Parts: sequence; structure tokens; C-alpha cells
Amino acid sequence: MTNPPPKQLKRPVPRTGELIPAIGLGTYSVFDVGPSKSERDSLRHVMRLFGESGGGVVDTSPMYGNAESVVGELAVDLGARGSLFLATKVWTAGREAGIRQMETSLKRLRTTMIDLMQVHNLVDWRTLLSAIRSWQEEGKIRYSGIAHYSTSAFGEMEQIMKTERPDFVQICYSIVTRRAEDRLLALAQDHGIGVIVNRPFETSGLFDMIRGRKLPAWAQDFGCSNWPQFFLKYLLSHPAVTCVIPATGDPSHLADNLRAGLGPLPDRRTREKMADYIDTLGGSRCITFSSFRTILSRVRTM
Repeated sequence: MTNPPPKQLKRPVPRTGELIPAIGLGTYSVFDVGPSKSERDSLRHVMRLFGESGGGVVDTSPMYGNAESVVGELAVDLGARGSLFLATKVWTAGREAGIRQMETSLKRLRTTMIDLMQVHNLVDWRTLLSAIRSWQEEGKIRYSGIAHYSTSAFGEMEQIMKTERPDFVQICYSIVTRRAEDRLLALAQDHGIGVIVNRPFETSGLFDMIRGRKLPAWAQDFGCSNWPQFFLKYLLSHPAVTCVIPATGDPSHLADNLRAGLGPLPDRRTREKMADYIDTLGGSRCITFSSFRTILSRVRTM
């Protein structure tokens, strides 16, 4: 039996000052399951532990198969809605189609209000961001956002951040994929935009890279006891990062992830040391392999 994880580190939403837990829960792939007890038992345990820790951001999308429905059903069954910050996405073209999809998301998530609605992969973003903002005025959505899984979108995201000022941006960022540090993170700070980090473990690429290697002894200086915490603390130590959303269906992995918010975070020099250390282990090769695998999996599901 996994012990309840500790209460989470919290960060303010720049636009409002609302405090939300800095470590959230992604649902891509792992929450796309059927209705059977055997398929949902582990996820139920994950959601229960997540709620006991103080809850926080659960990020999903219509693109993720049954994930929205599974999140909604488990949240109701566990009485956990009050502790969750529900984030989903709209992923279609045209205002009417976007509104229909958002209405479906409300039903699947079993809620009357979505905390954060994001334009997924920037599809028809002008139209859909306008629709999201209309729903904000109606009280159906609390925050607006844009999201993408690839660094190739950073140029367009930068322009949207400058001109549209969404409440949140969701970006790919990890200890080996550090391009966000060049411009986007500073821009988010300058414009008061919250940052949600996806793919913090490069799918599983980071774990492939460090398999069989011991954590460096100096990681204990900032409260790390395992590799997931090492990778997450690197991200959490950047002042622009509001929340990181590693996906997991394993309760013990969730507990490890949440403990990354305990203890001190690395300072600037330590962050540089962490990145340099990972680079010596073949970080660039990790990026190439995991990016290829992610792209291939998406092509197969189209």
C-alpha cells in the first residue's frame, strides 16, 4: 500500500495570484482505458492519492481517447472535484465545432465549469481562443490557454503570447529539451502568463538514458532521492514555471513525482551543473530518440 504523498509545493497563477500545486497530473495515453475494474483500479488509486496530496492540475484533451471521461467519472466517484484544477483542450476547426467540442468536454468531465481551456496544438487558434474567451465571460471557463507538444511551435507561440496574452501556455520542456529557456520562459514572466510543462521526462526517454546509473551524490543537497525528482526539480526551479504535468497511472510513481516539491530547489549554478551532467550522459541522443518515438506514435493514431 502506497502511503499518502505529502502536501504539494504551490505556485501563483500570474494573472490572478491564485495558488495551485506545482506538480500536476498528465493523462495522455495512461488514462485512455475502458470501463473495467482491472483497467481503472490503478488510476483510481492515483486519483485518490492525488486528491489526498491537495490535488491540483489534471490535464487532458479530447485527443486523448477516453481520458476526459475517465477523469470525470473517477473525480465524481471519489468526491475529488473540489480539489482538482481541470485543464483540457479544444482541438478542431471553426467556432461552432469548437463550442460543440467544449460542450462535450463539460459532459465528459462531469462539471459545469472548466478551470483551464487550451487551444490544442494551435489548431485554428484565433477562432478558438475567441470562443474560449466568450465562455470565460459566461463563467464556463476560468482561464484561457494555448498548448503544443513540440519546440517547432515556439515561434508562433511567442507571437500569440505577445499579442493575445493568454492566461497560460503549455509547452514541452525538460532537462534535455531546454529551448524554452532561450525566450519563451522570460516572455511568460514579462507578460504575466502561467507556464505548464508537458513531456518533462521526454516520454520515457530520460529514463532510458539513465537506466543503470546511480543518482549523483550531490543531488541530496537539494532533496533528491531518485531520478524523477532530479528531473522535476530542475524544471520547478525555473521561476517562470507554474506547473509540471508528468503523466502516470502508477501510484508509486505519482508519490515520487509529488515529493519533488519537497525541500530546497536548485539555484542557478546548481541548475547549470545538473544540465551539464545530463548532457555528458547523452542528453542530445535522448532528445532525438524520444522525439522520433513521439512523432511516430502520433502518426499511427491519426
